[in-house]
Amino acid sequence: MPEQSQTIMAVDELQAIIQRCQILEEADFKGEDFSLFQVAGQKCLEDGYAAQLLEVIQNEKNKVIIKNMGWNLISPLVRCIFMYKQEDDKREHCLKILDQLAQLCNPKELFLGLLEQIEQASGEQACQTVMLLLRPLQTVLLKLQNKKAYSLGLSLAMIMNQLTPLPVPYTKQQIQEDKLGLCQCCNAVVDFTKPFVNEVIKNMEKSSEYNDMELKEELLKFCMKCLKYPLLTAQLEQLEGIEEHPFRHFATEIIDILWDIKELIPLVFLHHKSISSHWKNQEFADIERKNSADSLACLSYLMFVQHFGIDCFPMVFSPSYLLQCNMTHIEVLLKRTEESMLSKGLDLVKVMTLCPIEHLRKKSLHILQLFIDKFDTEGKYALFRCLLKTSNHAGVEGYIIKNIKDQIHLSLTRTCDNIWFTGHHLISLLDLVLLLPEGAETDLLQNSDRIMASLNLLRYLVIKDCESDNQTGVWTTLAKIEQNFLKPLHVGLNMSKAHYEAEIKNKKENRREAHSSNTVCSVTVSGEKMPAMTTEMQLQVLHSALFTFDLIESVLARVEELIEVKIKAVMDENS
Repeated sequence: MPEQSQTIMAVDELQAIIQRCQILEEADFKGEDFSLFQVAGQKCLEDGYAAQLLEVIQNEKNKVIIKNMGWNLISPLVRCIFMYKQEDDKREHCLKILDQLAQLCNPKELFLGLLEQIEQASGEQACQTVMLLLRPLQTVLLKLQNKKAYSLGLSLAMIMNQLTPLPVPYTKQQIQEDKLGLCQCCNAVVDFTKPFVNEVIKNMEKSSEYNDMELKEELLKFCMKCLKYPLLTAQLEQLEGIEEHPFRHFATEIIDILWDIKELIPLVFLHHKSISSHWKNQEFADIERKNSADSLACLSYLMFVQHFGIDCFPMVFSPSYLLQCNMTHIEVLLKRTEESMLSKGLDLVKVMTLCPIEHLRKKSLHILQLFIDKFDTEGKYALFRCLLKTSNHAGVEGYIIKNIKDQIHLSLTRTCDNIWFTGHHLISLLDLVLLLPEGAETDLLQNSDRIMASLNLLRYLVIKDCESDNQTGVWTTLAKIEQNFLKPLHVGLNMSKAHYEAEIKNKKENRREAHSSNTVCSVTVSGEKMPAMTTEMQLQVLHSALFTFDLIESVLARVEELIEVKIKAVMDENS
């Protein structure tokens, strides 16, 4: 009974304030009226009587009161919406109140109230608050005639400020879980901008000399921020089991906005060092220039690697000019230490491995070495780890392993300490190098460049690093190396040699039975049909493979011999 009377009192208080204000002119509303309305309305919400409050707001007689005072209810309303469960009727009433306030309240006052709620949201509630308030915020912004562009810019900046501190889901599991709702929120924010994009498009269609650039500039700023976060950090490769990748969808939407406002192509060819800054303070100007460089590098990656918006791209530029334009962006990405960003720059590797023109492959390899040389030892270490994980190409991996060997050599021959290519850091790197990707089942021929480079590195370590010094840590981890690399390699070599020897025997027998030794067969490589091969040509290929296996086997035997000699020498010393 006391609870019921308290609730009735809250509703009665609200009705009393409403009745008093109904007889006043709009200009006669006082500060006290606003406070009393807010307190009574908040009490109704908190006591679970949103339905009664909704009736008051929907009453036509109260239109002027709600227009002036309704925005004060935004804060308690948001709190209550999150307090109630999804299926609760009270939550539904609160959502209807929010929609009504967006329609009825003074746009300027409500705009500030909504922004305040977004600004106060943080952590786990940031995305949920933004998504809740996007529709009423859009409604209010569309009503604003003066300062619409400024208000939109302020809204988007505030939203991005709240989202940017959140971690970007990267793995398949993280993207599917979307724990904080970032994936969903990003796409909701893009939908929020669409009426304003359409307004810019219509204005540009009306006049070729579109002078009202403010709205367009705010949308451009938003797209640039989205390119830096979350897209620069996001995993954008197609993932099996995810029908519509949320960040790929988001990237498509951002590219579409840039195309619609006629800024996509100009941005692709904009050199970040030529960007003019509005800041007089040099420190702020440098920050803005760096942010722009990151955004433009991401845009370049989206277009030229992931092919977003490539259909819009004019095919009139020479490959050398496009390479020149992209080198700046590649440099920006390769200077980053974060794996998600560095790997985007490393998609340059595709040129080295997939380009059919030999001199371009060699040139790109030379460029990669120049970039490697620009890094300090810590940067080289991070770069090598990332390349070994992402290149998926034995030739590139072999090249990186050779670079690792060079760095170890510098570490062992210089007096200054290099923690990155000795000790536990190096052991961690060797775990990626001294193993067969698929154990004994690894295709040894396909991976021969990597395997030979790994054996040469291990031979170098055994020769140069005494067991008593163990600077590289190789002697500590020898048992793991034998288990993960040397033993499977022995098994793999025996299996591969037996297989190829059997193939050679079959070919020779088939050749005798065939009408002619010029019998041909077709071979397909990477989906491309290769020129037909005669039996003699096939035999040459098979013998060449056996020669490769023999070469690997001889180096393996030499490495094991060196290990045995070193271990025996130490045992003799200790005995």
